[in-house]
Amino acid sequence: MTNSWAIYDRLLEEIPSDAVVQACLVGRSWTVVDSGGLGIAMTCRGNPRRSTLHPPHSGRRLGELAAYLRSWDLYEASLGMAAVNSYHNTPEQVANWLKGPLDAVHGAGALTDMLEHVSGKKVAVIGHFPDLEAAASRCELTVLERNPQDGDLPDFAAEYVLPEQDYVFITGMAVTNKTLPRLLELSAQATVVLMGPSVPLAPWWFDQGVDVLAGMVVVDRDEAWRYCQEGGLKGPFSNGGWRVQITREDIVPGSGVRSGKTAQPVAGPVAPAPGTAD
Repeated sequence: MTNSWAIYDRLLEEIPSDAVVQACLVGRSWTVVDSGGLGIAMTCRGNPRRSTLHPPHSGRRLGELAAYLRSWDLYEASLGMAAVNSYHNTPEQVANWLKGPLDAVHGAGALTDMLEHVSGKKVAVIGHFPDLEAAASRCELTVLERNPQDGDLPDFAAEYVLPEQDYVFITGMAVTNKTLPRLLELSAQATVVLMGPSVPLAPWWFDQGVDVLAGMVVVDRDEAWRYCQEGGLKGPFSNGGWRVQITREDIVPGSGVRSGKTAQPVAGPVAPAPGTAD
């Protein structure tokens, strides 16, 4: 049996021991941690009244706050996820393992854009994203949702549905709520896209069953902080963030990645300007 915590251990062990939290924000939609780099994660609803994690968080070791990603309280785990991303998702950190400049992987990558390129395929999406209805006519689409809407399947159907798919799109929230390791196991035969602002960016994902990273780096910290602080609902892709789409072919050889399956194309040409929000 695989170690479900291995992904989390690796995310945490790479954080420098001397990194310190400078500021923290828990907003309605987004949790933000500033440690010199700005990390953003979707705010998951937990039970903060029972949490043992109390402010102030400024001045804590970043690794200490990031370790709460392992918590089963989703309030704590959201803070941990944002702390992890404040290290992993900076332009400088991502540039360390890319072959080319960050501009080369910046651009399109919204779910609806990528779904245009999977015509006729079996496609599963974890989570009910906006505007999925239009994509349903192009492919055999299954939406797995914890709170199903009309036409969705409950998320526990993943055990039966995912092994039959050609493409699986997984939200970064699956990292926060700890469902990701099992979802990756069930999707081993598919092209897997890990997507959303919460996704921690690292080259070794391509050795864990992920074929495409469709995440975000923050290029304007002040603008992104203000957007989240003022209650922005959608991902801050056009508010201080850059949407990036990365495959194995984009990374420096030997970046902790062994050779493996090659991702099928899921998006068109990279756009020259910051992507729009999902």
